[in-house]
Amino acid sequence: MIKSSSRDINGQTIHIETGRIARQASGSAVVTMGETVVLVSVVASNDVREGVDFLPLTVEYQEMSYAGGRIPGNYFRRDMGRPSERETLVSRLIDRPLRPLFPDNYRYETQIIATVLSTDKEFEADVLAVVAASTALEVSDIPFGGPIAAVRVGRVDGRFIANPPLSQQDESDINLIVAGSRSAVVMVEGGGKFVPEADMIEAVFFGHQALQPLLDMQEEIKEEAGKPKRETPAPVRDETLATKVSEMAGPMLQEVIRTPEKQARQKKRDDVLSKALKAFGEDEPEKEPEIQEVLYETEKKMVRALILEEGKRIDGRAFDEVRPIECVVGILPRVHGSALFTRGETQAMVLTTLGTGTDEQRIETIYGEQFRNFMFHYNFPPYSVGEVKRLGGPGRREIGHGALALRALAPVVPAKEEFQYTVRVVSEILESNGSSSMASVCGGSLSLMDAGVPLKEAVAGVAMGLISDGRKMVVLTDIIGDEDHYGDMDFKVTGTESGVTALQMDIKVDGVTKDVMREALEQARRARLHILKEMNKAISRPRGAVSQYAPVITTIQIKPEKVRLLIGPGGKVIKEISNATSSRIEVDDEGKVIIASLDGQRAKMAVSMISKIAQDAEVGKLYMGRVRKIMDFGAFVEIIPGTDGLIHISQLDKERVNKVTDILKEGDEVLVKVLEIDKNGRIALSRKAALGESLSDVS
Repeated sequence: MIKSSSRDINGQTIHIETGRIARQASGSAVVTMGETVVLVSVVASNDVREGVDFLPLTVEYQEMSYAGGRIPGNYFRRDMGRPSERETLVSRLIDRPLRPLFPDNYRYETQIIATVLSTDKEFEADVLAVVAASTALEVSDIPFGGPIAAVRVGRVDGRFIANPPLSQQDESDINLIVAGSRSAVVMVEGGGKFVPEADMIEAVFFGHQALQPLLDMQEEIKEEAGKPKRETPAPVRDETLATKVSEMAGPMLQEVIRTPEKQARQKKRDDVLSKALKAFGEDEPEKEPEIQEVLYETEKKMVRALILEEGKRIDGRAFDEVRPIECVVGILPRVHGSALFTRGETQAMVLTTLGTGTDEQRIETIYGEQFRNFMFHYNFPPYSVGEVKRLGGPGRREIGHGALALRALAPVVPAKEEFQYTVRVVSEILESNGSSSMASVCGGSLSLMDAGVPLKEAVAGVAMGLISDGRKMVVLTDIIGDEDHYGDMDFKVTGTESGVTALQMDIKVDGVTKDVMREALEQARRARLHILKEMNKAISRPRGAVSQYAPVITTIQIKPEKVRLLIGPGGKVIKEISNATSSRIEVDDEGKVIIASLDGQRAKMAVSMISKIAQDAEVGKLYMGRVRKIMDFGAFVEIIPGTDGLIHISQLDKERVNKVTDILKEGDEVLVKVLEIDKNGRIALSRKAALGESLSDVS
């Protein structure tokens, strides 16, 4: 049964269809906007996955090269390799608003695959994939608390725009993706260029209003094509055991949740588990998962009650209090920029490396090739949380946190035209007890300043939390790991003194209201200003010069017609200069030359060699040239690489010369003076005028 629905948003028609393709999936949907087409399928297994205490959901987003009329650039010329950074980030984007809407006891293995089939390179597929995923779940037999939808929000010339095309996004000072249900916002992802908090709130709720027609479309399609939802088996629970475990562990867990230090708290928690297992699971090992779940639920209730009823936090702070901060810069001697940012039990060492244009990251996407001269990478080694794990490549979490930090800092990093370096920042998380991504942003700002990168302003970030029981609500500043774990919201906010640069919000409850978001953003603003003040004590402005160990980048301009001479046949000349000076030299067709050298001396040498090649002859100036050709009437002499002049026979000597070869032969070096350059660029030289002059007069 083919069913479809269409609506107009921002002058563009969004079309949703189901029932035509991917019919053997549990549910599927195709969403089209302009000429961008996304297919999302969802499949759930028929059997419950035993022995897991989490939602077994995987989300994969893939941008097929054919969608953009491209052939993959890899050796095999195939898609389906390791997901790109963008594909990973969009997979997370789809997953985050959907995951909380599955039933708590849902344990069917479920896979969502989003495939971009076509792109017009104007309307991005990410928000369409969220809509398609929700639609596929709605029409499937999978129990799901949707629908939800998502839109991108921009602002151009003070006017909010829903789903702005790529051609408008460069003009926009806001770029947010807002996901929501009928009644509330459930996820926010994006950033802005120093946007006031009040404007960000308006942008978020403009987006929430704009996505309502997308919910209408899904409900229409579900009503006509939706399958009956499968029954989710009720959890089998031994209530007698649960009561006994909770009563025995309760007093010990009260002590756990009042222990401020993370490791001490974890040790006490492990002791409680050990005692509970010994008391109730020694004879029935199969009861261990159930005992662990009871302990988790009991502790969660206690933590939430501690906050809501007693007005206290685990570590004793006030609700709006930031943990103690320590900032140190320049901690590593040979690194171009370094900073150690510590906030409570979370610590990030952030390192900055300056490179040249050849170090730019080349990114191949369905929208075309892109080059990135600012990169941020986030590493989360297992020792940061006292664990032993195999080291591997970056996972979705690492890629996501790095992208958030990049988005937070990008508005203050100078444009390539103002700062010729390629910049890479790496955050190594050394300790983690919540908000490590925000520590990376703070440390990144300090590290960039230490490296001499001329940031417009310092940037800080803070993670906000929410605890609500439907009656009472508390917003928490600078949440620790357990507050994130047991809480209802993780709301990360970054910015400068001037305004917000990035937002990321995930909600575990039905959504947040405008009042809650307003309170959270205001609390975050006050916290951010406090953090910036502490950061300024370590370094308040970028250093006046880059590190002595960073490449020295020099830019000079030569005439476009000299570019060919500088490059030489087969690149011979520019390679010789590069090798002689240990420098990287890049030149464009307009004559802009960028020289990256290991030190200032090598840079001066390279500039000198290039200048000699690119210089123009000057009337009255002496040159040491080489005879290239002998004629009856004179000799042609190369005075500058690629530039010849003529010594007429009358200008060879003070005495009369009968034959040119009496004075010069091809290959001879001769000191000459420029007499004249005519309007056609022909150069008249004189050996006679240079007689008596010395080599030291040649400049």
